Amino acid sequence: MDETDRKLISALRHDARASLSDLATRLGVSRSTVRGRMERLKQSGEIVGFSVVLRGDTARDPVRGLMMIGIEGRGADRIIRQLNGLSAVRAVHTTNGRWDLIVEIGTDTLEALDATLAQIRKFDGISSSETSLLLNTRKAGG
Repeated sequence: MDETDRKLISALRHDARASLSDLATRLGVSRSTVRGRMERLKQSGEIVGFSVVLRGDTARDPVRGLMMIGIEGRGADRIIRQLNGLSAVRAVHTTNGRWDLIVEIGTDTLEALDATLAQIRKFDGISSSETSLLLNTRKAGG
């Protein structure tokens, strides 16, 4: 993937419905170059699809947070299974550094978020945690 491919992907992330002509103008290349690169990126698996973000999607989970979790011992697999069973958990990420897991949580209210955090903190094997509320999303990716 070269710089033109990266610029094309960036433009598509900004507006996946942009016309070939608009993309070509923005990138300073021909329409056929844009078409060919898009096809090549799709066939290589770099682009796996396009999506639509609905107003309702942005209204879901008005209260969102990231919970960083430290785990003692070898209980990570069990804790991940427990987290995946909670309806408020949107994603669980393993990571390196100070924290073992980063958990994305979404709820309707602060009270529901607090209850979810309290439930998670009671899981056997969690040694520490830290949570940050997500106040605003400037760019949602896919």
